[in-house]
Amino acid sequence: MRVRRVVPDIQSDDLEETRTFYGLLGLEEVMNLGWVMTLASPSNPTAQLIFMTHDKTAPVTPDMSIEVDDVDAAYAAVLATGAQIVRTLQDEEWGVRRFFVKDPNGRVVNVLGHQASHGDTGADTRTGGDSRTPADD
Repeated sequence: MRVRRVVPDIQSDDLEETRTFYGLLGLEEVMNLGWVMTLASPSNPTAQLIFMTHDKTAPVTPDMSIEVDDVDAAYAAVLATGAQIVRTLQDEEWGVRRFFVKDPNGRVVNVLGHQASHGDTGADTRTGGDSRTPADD
């Protein structure tokens, strides 16, 4: 299994104010679903931050997102260890397949893969968080 990107997910009460602030540091919006927004560096599109007001389909906001090329294999590997699954593997309407798991430090990790029908991973990666959708993205 190959990791495509790792992105911190940051809780935000005001996505517009957040976009303006990080714009001062050179980041640009590459995805915004209203509740989740991804900002990225135009010169290094894998340098990203995800901001969320909440998670639309999950019980918690994750601490980070890890995009992998085979989310089903990742899910099977995590299940085999007995790790705490916070949200089971599911397909999302914005083109990702994902699950949440707690790491040994108690951090919630959003593990995701993009569905083939939504294009190839590119510079406009989105999150749930993610040319892609979130962290994510």
